[in-house]
Amino acid sequence: MATRRLHGLRAVFGVPAFRRLLGVRLGGQFTDGIFQAALAGSVLFNPDRHTTPTGIALAAAALVLPYSLVGPFAGVLLDRWSRRSVIVWTNLLRAVLVLPIAAAIIAGDEGMVFLSGTLTVIGLGRLLLSGVSAATPHVVADDRLVTANAVGGTAGSVAYSAGLGCALLLLRAVFPAGNAGYAAVALLAPAGYGVCAVLGRVFFSRPQLGPDEVVPHRPGLTGEAGAVLRGMVDGVRHLRSARGAAYALAAQAGFRVLFGALSLALLLLYRNAFGADVAEVSAKLGLVFAAGAAGVLLAAVVTPAVSRRIGGWRWVTGLLGALAVAVPVLGLPFASPLLVILVLLVNIAGHGIKIVVDTMVQHECADAFRGRVFAVNDTLFNLAYATGMVGVSRFLPNDGRSAGLLAGAALGFAALATGYGITAGRWARRVGDDIAAPAGLVPSGR
Repeated sequence: MATRRLHGLRAVFGVPAFRRLLGVRLGGQFTDGIFQAALAGSVLFNPDRHTTPTGIALAAAALVLPYSLVGPFAGVLLDRWSRRSVIVWTNLLRAVLVLPIAAAIIAGDEGMVFLSGTLTVIGLGRLLLSGVSAATPHVVADDRLVTANAVGGTAGSVAYSAGLGCALLLLRAVFPAGNAGYAAVALLAPAGYGVCAVLGRVFFSRPQLGPDEVVPHRPGLTGEAGAVLRGMVDGVRHLRSARGAAYALAAQAGFRVLFGALSLALLLLYRNAFGADVAEVSAKLGLVFAAGAAGVLLAAVVTPAVSRRIGGWRWVTGLLGALAVAVPVLGLPFASPLLVILVLLVNIAGHGIKIVVDTMVQHECADAFRGRVFAVNDTLFNLAYATGMVGVSRFLPNDGRSAGLLAGAALGFAALATGYGITAGRWARRVGDDIAAPAGLVPSGR
């Protein structure tokens, strides 16, 4: 198995066009990390500002909502526009738009210029990543797509984290804390985006990345956008006959609401309770990011084997139940080392649940509906997170110390574990099938 994986990696990296496309992607995501660190720092950890919990929650929501709003409709544009042009123009536009955002940071203005510019830059980033994904089959053979997608996704996450880390180091060692320092970091982004635009233009010919010849008699953009909305409605309706996937989606949405609430409390704790200056806070946040990354990696290693053995619904139930215990035990002391451990466990649970949800959708949903169900899932994933942050922001103290929130989150995880365990277990026993069962045992009547 290890030999086959190594051969697959060598085969993928042996394609020059894939290496070039990956390089453009990694450069863009590294720059995203730098830019978004400047954004988050200017709002969350800026000594020149006294941001309220609600302000922080709304700013964080602005960082994730474009992924929900743009994602489902990206395919409409990517099937019409040259993917090379998407790579070039999204990077050029982002390079230009960062300039007024940096000016707004210097002025301490979080008004419409800052908000609309941020939404546009991050939304364009989502369009770019979708374009790279759509272009990948044009540079990699079909039997290598799974490996190519895994390499791109993992390497992209690493590049984004590296950008965040570099920005934190610059803020600690080079630039001063405050509006001027965060604006200076943001102004590094246009150079990165500009380089990626040039590389995209030089590396690829216009038709090389697709799309292939446009299908004739296509409706206009408005008609296609309407078709996307109707497709998402069809995806929701299809889940009536794929209830194992539906229950898993609902459990994940509930988890994301609670995760958003806990994330805001954690940010407030590190901003207002755990550090006297930016350097100290940056060092402690570095441990938090490392714990989160380790949790994702551990979940990726453990979840496939465990869920195949005991069933996906049991694994999700166990993860939610474990959080019901871990949140109050590790959270209530409000001690930074214990919270780092809690972050590790929460990220193991979150990524483990996501793996099971994706597998459930692939396993239960008919092929003709999978794309639409995944579009619904992507939208719920981010909207639930933003809802949790904004919903709890009015009730949190400025320092994030809230025993009531931790108790409520523990009860929420317990309720999710109980409700999901009962409903998903009943469905699995009814149809005699779960992702732990061999594919041949899937009932033909479902």
